Amino acid sequence: MRLAVTYDISDNRTRTRVFKILESYGAWKQYSVFELEISDIQRLEMENEIKEQIEAGDKVRIYELCERCVGAITELGEKTPEKRSNVI
Repeated sequence: MRLAVTYDISDNRTRTRVFKILESYGAWKQYSVFELEISDIQRLEMENEIKEQIEAGDKVRIYELCERCVGAITELGEKTPEKRSNVI
């Protein structure tokens, strides 16, 4: 399944930990946005890992993208990498 994951986390340490979790599953697209191509089991594992890290007030949103939606993605400007990133 293809997912878009966004987050709004104010604490630097927590944000870095969530970033690293998401980076292990997919591609960093923009400041707080990842795209992931993962299985149902990987999604559950990822969600559990994130839940263990976030605190009250943190926000993580997961959007499942259907095939039609993935085909309709438009990128303007510099193209983002499709592969996993090692940038922090």
